[in-house]
Amino acid sequence: MGAMATLIEALDIKRKMFFEFEGAPYLCLDVEVSRPTARGGQTLVRVKMRNLLTRAVFDKTFKAGEKFGEPDLEMLTASYLYADSAGYHFMDQETFETLTLGSDVVGEDRDLLVDNLIVQVQQFNGNPIALQFPPHVELKVTASEPGVRGDTASGGVTKLATLETGLKLRVPLFIKEGEKVKVHTETREFAGRA
Repeated sequence: MGAMATLIEALDIKRKMFFEFEGAPYLCLDVEVSRPTARGGQTLVRVKMRNLLTRAVFDKTFKAGEKFGEPDLEMLTASYLYADSAGYHFMDQETFETLTLGSDVVGEDRDLLVDNLIVQVQQFNGNPIALQFPPHVELKVTASEPGVRGDTASGGVTKLATLETGLKLRVPLFIKEGEKVKVHTETREFAGRA
């Protein structure tokens, strides 16, 4: 890259900010600064952080002056094509090249992947590390148990449905096989008829 990337001081880390630590990219989920009461004490910065490679979340305390690099993170817009033994294939919407992501990267997100879905592919140092989905995806109901009347203990009357990706979730009784439903990608809950 030539120019030195700017460094981020621990004290400047804010929520939703990305930083690099020990060679891995992290997202700050929360941050708390504790200033010393005694003279000569250290100002400490406690960061709740997520490792974007392993998805692990933990708290770590840094000294105010510790410095971090800015991770080389890029977002690409891509559409989902298909999956095979090599992995999950997407088409980069700018270059029209195929990107292949391993199941280690896709993980449980495979339950949300439907043909031609547009997603954001997050890359670190040029390698895909994660997918980011729109707020909702539309999936077809491939199977649902017959609605059982009187199952009101759960608050609303719902039944279990299986969607085209294999995802199972609870839907209202009026949803039929073959219909498309909207699913919240964050919570994987029913969000209405598509």
